Amino acid sequence: MYKKRPHTQLTFDGFNQPLGLTMNPENRWVQKASLLPWEELEEEYASLFKSEKGNVAKPFRMAFGSLLIQKEYDYSDEELVLQIQENPYLQYFIGLPGYQDEKPFDSSSLVHFRKRLTAEKLAHINERLLAFHEEDDDDDDGNQSDTLSDGDSESQQKTQGEDETPSNKGTLMIDATCAPSYIKFPQDIVLLNDARLHAEKIVDDLCETYGSPKPRMYRRKARKDYLRIAKKKKKSKKIIRAAIRKQLGYVKRDIRYIEHLQEQGAVLTEEQAIRFYIIQRFFEQQDYMYQNKTHSVPNRIVSFSQPYLRPIVRGKAKTPTEFGAKVDISQAAGFLRIERLSFEAFNESVDLIPAVKRYKERTGHYPERVLVDQIYRTRENRAFCKKHTIRLSGPKLGRPKKDQTVDKQVESQDNRDRIQIEREFSLAKRCHGLGLIRTRLATTTLTSIALSIVSLNLSKIQRDFLCAIFREVFLAPIELFYQSEASSFEKLSFVQ
Repeated sequence: MYKKRPHTQLTFDGFNQPLGLTMNPENRWVQKASLLPWEELEEEYASLFKSEKGNVAKPFRMAFGSLLIQKEYDYSDEELVLQIQENPYLQYFIGLPGYQDEKPFDSSSLVHFRKRLTAEKLAHINERLLAFHEEDDDDDDGNQSDTLSDGDSESQQKTQGEDETPSNKGTLMIDATCAPSYIKFPQDIVLLNDARLHAEKIVDDLCETYGSPKPRMYRRKARKDYLRIAKKKKKSKKIIRAAIRKQLGYVKRDIRYIEHLQEQGAVLTEEQAIRFYIIQRFFEQQDYMYQNKTHSVPNRIVSFSQPYLRPIVRGKAKTPTEFGAKVDISQAAGFLRIERLSFEAFNESVDLIPAVKRYKERTGHYPERVLVDQIYRTRENRAFCKKHTIRLSGPKLGRPKKDQTVDKQVESQDNRDRIQIEREFSLAKRCHGLGLIRTRLATTTLTSIALSIVSLNLSKIQRDFLCAIFREVFLAPIELFYQSEASSFEKLSFVQ
């Protein structure tokens, strides 16, 4: 159940500071707390709890704020709880009424936080956060528009009346990347050895539970065969293939033992049934690749602890193949949104048209230009952009015509601007946890990826907020001084 608590901590002054503790109201976590619409988001979070019985869940601000802190510093669950216990600013950010020298929650609660805040809910929170930021910007623009003269307002109304259909405005950038998970590099011989160990564990548990004698499984011989190939520094294809054949035989024998025990009346537990299903599917894939002398198979399993992960071929120099979720991200007005998120490798070109349509739903108009790489420049996407007078970056398909003229300056500017989304990927992977996902479950892995995007957008909003304060406090008085003096610096603008 969820119990709404009165908002006792509305301002920084309301935070209970013990004697001798003096906190800085300009701290970044205090400022971040003021940039989030906590009350509106809590209303939606409370709707997840239908029952009115049971233990009272932790508040939304504590759950969401703790996950944001974890993304910012890349703490483990245990370390995060200790850091919050020791830092009063972090305690203020997660909504505690005052500083306390005790753990606000147990580290195991973070798993429940990630399960409740799914990737879909975090995408909605991200949209609400950006909308809340845009509303503040609109209020500022509205205050400035009040100072316009009557003649200016009349001229604006006339121009708006003439242009009934809004023209294309803004820039939309789309690109895909991979969020790699924290697993060891998969090798067939290593995975087969893991499958053998898991199968032997199931056989031992079933024999112990039902009192059956343990069958002969040649464990020591299988272990020696694995170590013989694992310790070799140089392995030829012939040696690897022979070792895989032996391990396939051991795994196949263990699968027959488990099936024989089931025929005799043994019943697998839920955990054992899931593990046995993964072993069977993995054996079928490895046997298929061995028989057909290939290294690719659909839905290839690369980890027993995380069987939902798939190899994502990215073609990078450092890591040509990554193992994790593939995410298609769009950037508009400096902020990121997840357009598609999946563990399966997909063709991201089909996401361009839906992303452009969602851009129109948010802003009321199509973008003036769409900056993408080559994979998005399909005939269908080009026809769609041409129909709605959207300039798609990049050269046209086919051979260039003799009389074709190319604006090299515009093309060069598009290429320079498109680098911005690559910078955002780098920043998200270096500073917001997108570079290495450490969660184990499929749902929590998707949550962790979505949290990285929300954390990055929140940091950009905070940066814009600080820049606006700097302009207002420091640069605006200087500009007004030179304007009032009517000196030679009158046309000089200190604010870009």
